[in-house]
Parts: sequence; structure tokens; C-alpha cells
Amino acid sequence: MKNNRIPDGYLMSKGYSYYVFGLLFLLYMFDYIDRMVVVSLFPYLQSDWGLSDTQCGLLVSTVYWSIVALSIPISVVIDRWSRKKSIGLMAVFWSMASLACAFTRSFTQLFMARTAIGVGEAGYAPGGTAMISALFPERIRSMMVGLFTAALPLGSAIGIILGGYIAARFGWRHAFGIVALPGFVIAILFFFVRDYKTVNLEKTVDKRDDNKQRMKRMDIIRQFTHTPSLLLTYIAFAGCTFLSTAYLSWLPTYFYRIDGIPMEKAALKSSAVMVLAIIGFPLGGFLVDKWRKTKINARLVFPAISSLLTAVIFFIAFYCFIGAIQYCLLLLGGVTAAAFSPAAIAVTQDVIHPGLRATSYSFCVIAQNLLGSSLGPLFVGMLSDKYDIHTALTVVPVFALIAAVLFFIGSFFYERDLAKVEKIRLSVEQ
Repeated sequence: MKNNRIPDGYLMSKGYSYYVFGLLFLLYMFDYIDRMVVVSLFPYLQSDWGLSDTQCGLLVSTVYWSIVALSIPISVVIDRWSRKKSIGLMAVFWSMASLACAFTRSFTQLFMARTAIGVGEAGYAPGGTAMISALFPERIRSMMVGLFTAALPLGSAIGIILGGYIAARFGWRHAFGIVALPGFVIAILFFFVRDYKTVNLEKTVDKRDDNKQRMKRMDIIRQFTHTPSLLLTYIAFAGCTFLSTAYLSWLPTYFYRIDGIPMEKAALKSSAVMVLAIIGFPLGGFLVDKWRKTKINARLVFPAISSLLTAVIFFIAFYCFIGAIQYCLLLLGGVTAAAFSPAAIAVTQDVIHPGLRATSYSFCVIAQNLLGSSLGPLFVGMLSDKYDIHTALTVVPVFALIAAVLFFIGSFFYERDLAKVEKIRLSVEQ
């Protein structure tokens, strides 16, 4: 009998679904607070330890490298074991690693502690995305993913602001220690939420009598290799995150050097650009879900348009202007640079077997981190050492342009790939 308390498309009651979503959002926010707090500490680390821009970039990149290395195995555990237990354990681990950064005594030790943060965060985005895809109806999937992803710029901005504020008053070590603590509390709460039952990896062999059989290894591999819209989304996502992480990591230093303002103010100024992504993520998701009612492949056409617009805005900002006009363009770019993400993430859940959703997004995480997030900060750091930071940041928009082309090509395959997906009804653990 249908439970009237559970609206169509929801796995649990609406109120409980949003409660779990709130915990997922907070964990994602603290994930990025711990991940990005180091950015506003670059001048302090360079003063104390004599680090180069390249070394500072490595402190950001190594988090993404460790995420790349462990994303698939951890996501397989998430899909085949438990979402809530995996997420809770990961949050505890990355919080401990962030706290350990406060006690390091050399670049090597700090590099290792930052790497450990990535180990803890490796499967969080795939696990959180899989839970949201299960909890909420498919018709609002992009919007809910957009709201979830808004935790990224919010956490990044808070991490950078707090890092600069705490470091200026108490020292950079305290910045690492203080931001690590809240994650422990949310992690403990998450161990007690309700999860959905692990989905059996089965495929339909006869639609007339709904006859199913267990998927073989090659069947699972084909879910990914024979889905062009998914593969193109992975690579395009990397181009967008290359741009966003490069600017996320180096805008504070850019304003510090070009405008000649204290790092604390430079961090605050750059954080405003990042905070505007809080508008871009849910707005992009909302617009895509509305457009998809009349255009089924909107979840790939929209990212193509927004990525092209982002490339144009940031290139004009750095190539043509310095000062107030440039900053206004950067604020606008903060919105458009985020708008692609909800639709692209939703695609990684739309066109794959429901029992492989965390694994699907883990491949996206690998692509975006290996080809995007890990290379963006390092690329800018190396170009900055060779030329200057303004030249480095002017080149970055070309990667968003490449992403726009790939998203557009992927849109021609989306509807066909969507029709092949196995239809399975999810249920809640008792």
C-alpha cells in the first residue's frame, strides 16, 4: 500500500529527506573548508618556510591527487556496502588529517597531511550525490544537486576567510586546527541516518516477463564505455573544474600582488567571487530542470552554453581590464562558472545503472581532479613563476571553452543513452 506521507518520487518522507540533505550539505561545506583553508595561508608559509608558488600550488593539488587514487575503490564500497557508514568514516578521517596539519614542522610533513585530507574526502562527493539521487525525485535532481554543490563555494569562501582571519591574529597553525573540529560532530550524527538498500547489479534480459540476471564484469564495464554522453561529460567537467580551482586557489594571491592589499583583505575580496557560485549552482540546476521539461537533452546543452559564457567573461576580465570593471566581471563569472555543475552531475546519475551511481560519479571525480583540479593550481603556479600571475590567469579560460565544445557534442547522445538505463525501484533499509 502506498504511504501517503511519502510524495511521489521521494524515497522517504519529505521532511526526513531534507534533514539528511542538510547533513550532507554541512559535511560537503566542511569538506571544502578543510580543503581550501590553506589558500589564504600561502604568504605565511612562504614567510616561515620560504616556499615557492609551485610548492604552494602542490599543497592544493595533492588533495586532488589522493582523491583520484582512491575515488573508485571507495565508491565501489559505497555502492556495495553502506552510504551512511562510508560517509561518516570519511568525514572523521579528513577532519583528523586537517587537524594534523596544525602540528607539521616542514613542507614535506604538511604535504603528507594534506594528502591524507584527500584520502578522507575521496568518496564523499560520489556517496553524497548517490544518496541525493535516491532521496529526491528525478524531476528535481539537478536542482537538489545544485543546492548540494553550493556547499563547495560556501565552504571554500569560509575556509579562505577564516584562514586569513585566524592566521593574522593567532598564527597559521591555529587556522588548520580550528576549522577541523566541526566535521567530527556532523560525522557522528550521520552514522544514525537511514540509508537505502544496496541495489543488486542486475539487468533485464526479457522485458515481457521482467526476467533479470546478474550483471557480469563486462556488463558493468559497458555501462561506462558504451555511454558517450557520460564519457564526454567526465572530460568536459574536468575543463570547468580546471578553471574554477585555478581561480579559487590563486585569486587571493592575485589581489595581494596586483592591488597591493593585505592578504586578509585579498582573501575576503576573492571569497566574494566564490560566494556568488552559491547563486550559480542552484540557479543552474533550477533552470535546467525547467528547460528539460521541453528539451530532454537540456542537461548537456545548458552546460555547453554556460561554459562558453564563462570562458568569454574571464578572458575579457583578465585580458582587457584591471580594477573595478575587472572585479565586476569576476563576480559575474563566479555565477556562470558554477552553473554547469548541477546538470553535469545529474547526467552522471541519469544514464547509469542505479546500483552504480556512486561509482559513476567517482569516475567524474577522477577526471575532474586528475585533469582539472589537481592541474589548475599547479599550472597557474608554474606559469606565475615563469612569467607573472596576471599572464597565468589570462590563459586559464581556454579550458572552459574546450569544456563547452565537449558538452555540446555529448548532448547528441544523451537521449539514446538515457533510454538504455535499467529501471529499478529503490527501497529503504529497515
